[in-house]
Parts: sequence; C-alpha cells; structure tokens
Amino acid sequence: MRKIISSIDIGSFSIKIVVGEIIKNKLNVLAVSNTPSKGIKKGLIINADSFMNSLKKALSKIEETLGIKLKKTIVNIPVNNANFNITEGSTTITSESKAISGNDIARALQGCVYNKFKATEELVSIMPIYFEVNDEKVEDPKNIIADKLKAKSVIVTTPKKNVYSVLTCLEKLGLEVIDITFNSIGDFYAADYKSNKKEVGAIVNMGHDITTVSVFNKGVLTNTKIIDLGGRNVENDISFIYKIKKEDASKLKETLALAHKRLAQASEFEKITNRLGEEIKINQYEISEIVMSRLVEILKIIKNELNLLTKKEISYIIFTGGVTESADFNLVLESVFGSQATILNIKELGVRNNIYSSCVGMIKYFNEKMEFRNKEVSIFNYEEIEELSSADKRINVSENSILGKLFGYFFDN
Repeated sequence: MRKIISSIDIGSFSIKIVVGEIIKNKLNVLAVSNTPSKGIKKGLIINADSFMNSLKKALSKIEETLGIKLKKTIVNIPVNNANFNITEGSTTITSESKAISGNDIARALQGCVYNKFKATEELVSIMPIYFEVNDEKVEDPKNIIADKLKAKSVIVTTPKKNVYSVLTCLEKLGLEVIDITFNSIGDFYAADYKSNKKEVGAIVNMGHDITTVSVFNKGVLTNTKIIDLGGRNVENDISFIYKIKKEDASKLKETLALAHKRLAQASEFEKITNRLGEEIKINQYEISEIVMSRLVEILKIIKNELNLLTKKEISYIIFTGGVTESADFNLVLESVFGSQATILNIKELGVRNNIYSSCVGMIKYFNEKMEFRNKEVSIFNYEEIEELSSADKRINVSENSILGKLFGYFFDN
C-alpha cells in the first residue's frame, strides 16, 4: 500500500498544508498549500470561526490539486506552556518466540505515560531516550530475545485547551487527526536529523509573530522557549519610521530591504505615499539598516535564551521559519552567531522554502515513528488511492495552456 501522509502547520501568518508520499524513505510531495490565516495569534486560536474559514481555503487548494477530499492529517499543537518529564516504563514479552515486536515497544512506551502527568494536560509526544534489554541499553530492541523490555523516555505534555481548541475545529471540518506534534519536532526532522541525533543542538524557528527556540539532546526535545518577536516586528519598525501603512511596510520588507546592510545600495529605492499623503523615497541602504537592527536584537535574545535553556555544549544551531528566507539573512546570522549557526536547507521539490519546514518534518517524524512500531499508515484507503492515481485526477491541466497542448500532443497522437 502506498504511504501517503498529510500535515497541517497552523501559523499566525499562514496555514501550510503538505501532502506527501514516502517512497524508499524519501518524501515525494504531492500537494502544497500556503494560505493566509485569520483567528490565530501567537500560535493560539483566538477566533474559531475565522480560523476555520482560513483552513477551508487551504484545504480547497489541496483538494483541487489532488482531486480528492482530505480526510486525515497530522497537525501541530501550540508549544505554549509545554512540560517535559523523564519517565520509565516496562512490559513483559509474552510471545512464544520471546522476540521483541513493535507491539512490545508500544506497551513499554505506554508504561512511560501511565499516571505520569496531570489530568489537565494532554500527551503530545513520547520520545525514547533508550531501551533496556537483558541489562543492556539499546536504541532499537526489535527482534531481540528477552523476557522483559524497559524504556526510558521524555514525555511532552501541554494544557488540554491548547490541544482541543485545534482538534475541535478540525473535526468540525470533517478532518480526522491521526497524530499531533510540535513545530519544533517537525523542524528537527526537516533538518539532517539522523546525524543530529548523536549530538546536543538547537532548532530556532523565526516566524511572523513568534520565535521558537528548542533544544534537542540526541534527537530528544528537552526544552523550548517562545519569544514574542518575529517578522511582524520588522514590519512595525518600517511602518513607524516611515509613517506608512503596515501592508506597505510588509511589501517593502519583501521587495526592497535586505537583512544585512553590507550589500545594500543607496541608489536602489522605491517611492511610496505615507499616511500623511506625502510621497517619500525609501532607499535600500536605509531600510536595510532598520531591518538589520531589529534582526540583530532578536538574534541576541535568542543567543541569550539558548544559554538559559541548556548548560551543555551545543554542537549545532539550525535556523528556519519565514524570516530566514529574507535576502542576506545569512550575513546577519553570521554577525551574531559566527559559524556556529546555519540556515535550514529543505531539499524536497515543491517545498524548498523554510515556511514549510514544520510540515515536511512532521511527515518524516510520523513515518519514522510508525516504522519503529512496525506499522504502515496512509491517510487514504485503497479505493481513495485508486481514485488519486487515475490519470484524469493526476493531470489537471487546462487544454488551452501550453502544457495542456503538450500533454495532448503526446497522449492523443
């Protein structure tokens, strides 16, 4: 059966949806949607109706591409007030062969959870630190002969209201949520997570409203911090200094400003009318100074938070999120962090932009989790996959377009 998985990243600025198929451990993107979001503030739903209207638009784009309705998905949950606890659990191997199976692993992990968190909290993730079999620590105990399996894990929980505010809205739209996770975990898996699982490091997602700083110890999320600063603050600075509308400031940030002033040109400029009705000229060097000043401030706060989140030596710091797509962001990052920090580079076709890092990583994380438990999961059943695979569904190209004529030429002649 084809392994097709979808993920939804609910952001304050936009809702991202990615549908992908896992083929030979590689993600093949089938459909992508990026739609402005409403009813979301700092990652939390503040207006359910506005949020659901935004999500409907995002879903319609996906369904138009696939030609089939999306019914199941993974979704991110706000990391606000998350709790991290190290717990232990165990299970007796009852099979006749005594070979540890995926079900045995699941039972041992369930033991890590049972009665280990408050009734007001919801479990988001169980991240194994190690398993113990025959008095030896192992990463993957499958097929080892033993009488008992022990597990040591980090369980991550969050207030129930954070979870059910999301799940309720998705259920009203006919979406079944098959897994929940944090953006931080998705971002980690979007990076080179297999090599990073051997070290202590940090993932930083610089979004529109907030910046999330997360620490991972050998692949296990151990701590996270939300900073109430992001791309919106840069736009606010531009709007305030030049006395222009927020939407004009947002456009100038994208089309004129650079993240670092080093390569900015004073001769490059744009004319715009401010809120006083005056036509002003804004040059690239001046606006880049404004942008750089704010970004340096945010990056220094991030650096300080990392020192507070962990006392261990950090081997890598990976930056992602929409802000990292700003022109010359690498220069301003280097000015604060030197060579220690890098920008995430997503390699999958169709999602080569860091705004999709959480979505891409959530799919990879879910797939690995299911494989570890010897389970195969797809959001579509056999009949739906047949419908998805039909030629008229896959090739949705206008007959009047150039591409449509090429298809007509190759398939009709």
